[in-house]
Amino acid sequence: MDSPVLELRKLSDVPGTGGQIQQLGPPALERANSLAKPEDRDDFVAGRIALWHFAASLLDVDPTRLVPDYRCPQCGPGQDHGRPGFMLDGGPAPLALSASRASGWVLLAGVVHPADGFRLGVDLEAISGVGFDGFDDVALTAAEKEFLVSIREQDQATQRARLWARKEAWLKMTGEGLRRNPAEVDVLDRPGLQDVNAVKNRDLPEGFVAALALG
Repeated sequence: MDSPVLELRKLSDVPGTGGQIQQLGPPALERANSLAKPEDRDDFVAGRIALWHFAASLLDVDPTRLVPDYRCPQCGPGQDHGRPGFMLDGGPAPLALSASRASGWVLLAGVVHPADGFRLGVDLEAISGVGFDGFDDVALTAAEKEFLVSIREQDQATQRARLWARKEAWLKMTGEGLRRNPAEVDVLDRPGLQDVNAVKNRDLPEGFVAALALG
């Protein structure tokens, strides 16, 4: 199985967002301009630029040689959403990529020259941002709900966020996203899923969980 490279970056540390925004392409620019809150727009742009530079570093090429090419399994190529990818000098860059933003951070995952059909998905979650009244009923399977009530109450918020990160990572990997009911996807012991606790010898920031799905 291909082994992905993982990087965690703080969005506020992503350099040159102002001067490089045009490099993100029309679909991303349109999406950025549709965001009402300036802070949401800044985080979106910084996340896309971070992924662009990450892809260039994996291939050891100048970022200007890469053109974003996001493809949605439902909508096709040239989207502002879907699986991230890039064109390199006019042809598809030999990369499998995934990215996830949460509370000022972005987690990036990539494989160079992946095997045919290889897919991956990564998700980063702030524990404080997961859960609302009725969340368990709409997001968790019966087995997952039983698991939550079996552990100490003070640990339940972390484990709830962990389960959600695993679901998001898995559904990114499959390309289904939230078009599939997450309450039908049991991730307690699903093969191909793993929790991410550290990236390049760096622990996740306190209050975060993450997951990686490979398939």
